[in-house]
Amino acid sequence: MPTSKESDLTAAVLLYAVRCLAEGDQLALRAMQFGPKEVDALQHLNITDLYRTGTLRGHCLQVQLDRDVFWHLVERLRQQRESDQLQHALMQADTPQEMMRSLFGLGSKEYARWRRLLGFTAAVGRPCEPDEGQANALWLAWQARAGEDGEVLLAGEDYLALRDSTGVSVRTIWCLTQRWAAYGNPEGESSDDR
Repeated sequence: MPTSKESDLTAAVLLYAVRCLAEGDQLALRAMQFGPKEVDALQHLNITDLYRTGTLRGHCLQVQLDRDVFWHLVERLRQQRESDQLQHALMQADTPQEMMRSLFGLGSKEYARWRRLLGFTAAVGRPCEPDEGQANALWLAWQARAGEDGEVLLAGEDYLALRDSTGVSVRTIWCLTQRWAAYGNPEGESSDDR
């Protein structure tokens, strides 16, 4: 049975109203202008009735946009899309699971699923230590972002920027910066001494 956009809207709103009724959400029903007679009619609708709304060509609704809520929703969707893109970029950069959990709350099962989906094999052993020049460059770049004592928590974008500026893998950057944040400069030198 072909449906129209009007009938799809009517079916969706009626299904929502029936759910509000089943959950006892009287405030939502009143906000949609459902009075006692309409609530009684909702109680008598069955699944076949809801299915038949697909044959209707019109609708019984007055749709109105709440601009404040709409723009909040659009902004939230944009933030989520950017977060998803960042997580994808980090996964492609072979980010360790501990880092993904720390930054995004990504559990081990979800992390393993993403690695399989992207075709990565499990990382084995410790990450490679950078050479002295790379380690020095990373130390200075990390301090510029995280502060002298590593008091500023880095975001995912920061780790990618450190990788791009130093040539050190994200996996190694995570390992070293976690160590530096906990124990400081391993040589006991200030950045001025380097």
